[in-house]
Amino acid sequence: MFAGLIHHAREAASHLLLRYVARASVTIPFIIALGFAIAAIAVMLVDRFGHVTAYWIMAGGLAILGVLAAILVFVKEHEEQVAEEKSQQTDTHGVVSDATAQAILQAPVALLGALFTTPGGATSAFKVARLLGRNLPLVLLLVIIGTLFWPAPNGEGEEAQIDAAGDRVNGVHPIDVYH
Repeated sequence: MFAGLIHHAREAASHLLLRYVARASVTIPFIIALGFAIAAIAVMLVDRFGHVTAYWIMAGGLAILGVLAAILVFVKEHEEQVAEEKSQQTDTHGVVSDATAQAILQAPVALLGALFTTPGGATSAFKVARLLGRNLPLVLLLVIIGTLFWPAPNGEGEEAQIDAAGDRVNGVHPIDVYH
């Protein structure tokens, strides 16, 4: 019953995570270069204006850059939000009912509740949490490597099935199911 929803959520999560991992791997050298550039500018300003004035100039310049970046991000998010609202108005195939969304949100809490009510569940949960907490960088690295080997979507998702079947999921009309 929820297999299609779970498969769709898995595809969306893997696509999103892989996209951000790829972006992060490209930006790391630029971030390091930016750090060296900021250090060089700080040294040049210290030589020219002295320590206190140079640090005030650096703080002001970085604050201005932060404000400009925040404005750019706000404008981009606003454009994406407008585009998303337009696409939601035209596309009603992927609507999830409120009950389904509530069940998805409450599933982790229910699983934790079941774990804590079993005999020895609380102590084993705390031991696992402590082990994962101690090795958090390794766990995150394994998660990132796992997402790299996650199977890529083949384009035959629900949308492709609906379009191929002529606005019918798996080629079956609702009237064929109930009559």
